[in-house]
Amino acid sequence: MKEIVLISGKGGTGKTSMSASFAHLASMEGKAVMADCDVDAADMHLILKPRYIETKPFISGNIAVIDQVKCVQCGRCANLCRFDAISVSNDGKYTIKDPGCEGCGVCVHFCPANAIDFPERDCGEQYISETRFGTLVHARLHPGAENSGKLVTEVRRAAAMAAREQSADWIIVDGSPGTGCPVIASITNADAVLVVAEPTISGRHDLDRVVELTKHFRIPCYVCINKWDINPEISSAIISEYSDAFTGKIPYSPDFTKAMISEKAVTEYTESELHKDIKEVWTKLCHKVNNRE
Repeated sequence: MKEIVLISGKGGTGKTSMSASFAHLASMEGKAVMADCDVDAADMHLILKPRYIETKPFISGNIAVIDQVKCVQCGRCANLCRFDAISVSNDGKYTIKDPGCEGCGVCVHFCPANAIDFPERDCGEQYISETRFGTLVHARLHPGAENSGKLVTEVRRAAAMAAREQSADWIIVDGSPGTGCPVIASITNADAVLVVAEPTISGRHDLDRVVELTKHFRIPCYVCINKWDINPEISSAIISEYSDAFTGKIPYSPDFTKAMISEKAVTEYTESELHKDIKEVWTKLCHKVNNRE
């Protein structure tokens, strides 16, 4: 079983469309489990149309809540809060704003009347679903909720468990864009990372940054270019710089959008040259991963 994580230096490179296509191709060759780890803006379910099997809350951290019966309206909590999360009304009542509260607990500790409760925070939901390609593990954060890195870890753990139970050949992970905490949580201990790059000046810069991140964690990293023909010059520069890690290039095509509207992976939607190009990237990636010592 191999785990491949698709990431990108920036949003909008086609990472999710490529992930869904890889899931389609992998399911045709054997068993695959998919994980949508872009939990801040999860969208793989829009293509795969999952049937929910298991749902559970994602509990992370705590949130302060003022008990108005016990509160003596001294204002100490508001003076101590460094996140401006506590407001006072015209009648002198203090309340704590969510999502303003960071859950640091300072107000709880120093409240002279012990009037502030500190319950666990419900930050979102986790799902295990069935799709036409196999099992999908995904999640949704509530608006303004944080700790997406922790949720990514939970999603990957559940996907690995499902893959072991099913003796799956592949885990296909749709990771987050950028280089932040969710990305680090997405790629840690993965068998390989595929960076979906965009041939623009900002896209080239972001590609270099995310590749450096994979080097830091010593994770095998490969590169493909989507929409390569919008800027052949930058595409050629990327191919030259990352020649050993390069797996292929995909042309710009409206079929990406049409496939999403049809709730299909691109490789399901069309049998054109675009399908062949994506399959070639998948085949080269599989060969590199399976033959790596």
